Amino acid sequence: QVQLAESGGGLVQPGGSLRLSCGVAGDIASIYFQSWYRQAPRKERELVASISSGGRTSYADSVKGRFTISRDSTWKTLYLQMNNLKPEDTATYYCYTETQVSDYHGDHEWYDYWGQGTQVTVSS
Repeated sequence: QVQLAESGGGLVQPGGSLRLSCGVAGDIASIYFQSWYRQAPRKERELVASISSGGRTSYADSVKGRFTISRDSTWKTLYLQMNNLKPEDTATYYCYTETQVSDYHGDHEWYDYWGQGTQVTVSS
């Protein structure tokens, strides 16, 4: 069981920076994969960045070189550092966590968790 809560969104001018945070509570040891998604009005939800339990990261081409996903040493906070923001980055950003746990048979089960989202608006 994991609970997620995003924060750090707001209004920023093009070229500016913003750091999103996602507070993670619950069974930290079960985390398998974490991601940031975003969704603009009338657009499909888009995967922005991901980090595996082993620390491997990946990014959408549109944000590569500008955004950085990371987490603190306790794994209780997931971050998305956004630099050189563009108007096209305007969207609601969602924190996502996938967990893997063992059931009573000893088999693995996967669960998905989503935050409520935080709004990022890039405008002059």
